[in-house]
Amino acid sequence: MTETETPRQRYRTQVQEEIKQHAWEQIATAGASALSLNAIAKQMGMSGPALYRYFANRDELITALIRDAYQSLADTIGAAAADGADLRGLAQAMRTWALEDPQRYLLVYGTPIPGYEAPEDTTRLTYEVMTMLLEASGAEGLAAMPPSPLQPHLAEHNGWAGARAEEPPALHRALVFWTRLHGVLSLELAGHFAGMGFDPAALYAAEVEAVAGS
Repeated sequence: MTETETPRQRYRTQVQEEIKQHAWEQIATAGASALSLNAIAKQMGMSGPALYRYFANRDELITALIRDAYQSLADTIGAAAADGADLRGLAQAMRTWALEDPQRYLLVYGTPIPGYEAPEDTTRLTYEVMTMLLEASGAEGLAAMPPSPLQPHLAEHNGWAGARAEEPPALHRALVFWTRLHGVLSLELAGHFAGMGFDPAALYAAEVEAVAGS
């Protein structure tokens, strides 16, 4: 909300936020694929057509939720980086963020929603997070990571937000770091470690050290 918003615009924003809150509650109960605008309208005492004035369809609402989730993660990582966190600190900030709201994490990194395709502009926030990791990767060195056969292909890259095409090893290392940590988080939040008798936090920390180096 900005200072120049009219009362009508402020009201619209408030209603949209309320709709999104109900959507998150639905997702927590039944999953994103079961999201229903008509059910939300009923909960809010609105008609379906009235609610569609705020979100034209299910996909538009999902996109708004995804953008909010990505922005929240980018803000979290950015705040940690601004406080001087190294790569390990950024990794811990990401895990804390994921555990605080597993449904938010799983919406953007979990199983794709059948029939939904996110607009390309939603990836911009992912690039922001990756850029922060690239910067931290340069500081940490990620010396333990071996060369990759992907590097010749990554050398052709010239569009990653803030990444320099002449540094494909750094990009590869950050990507490996990113995917390994998300692998652990995704399995943990989906409940796949239940009953295995070990602490997922310890596994996550071990993965961080394995990639970042001691």
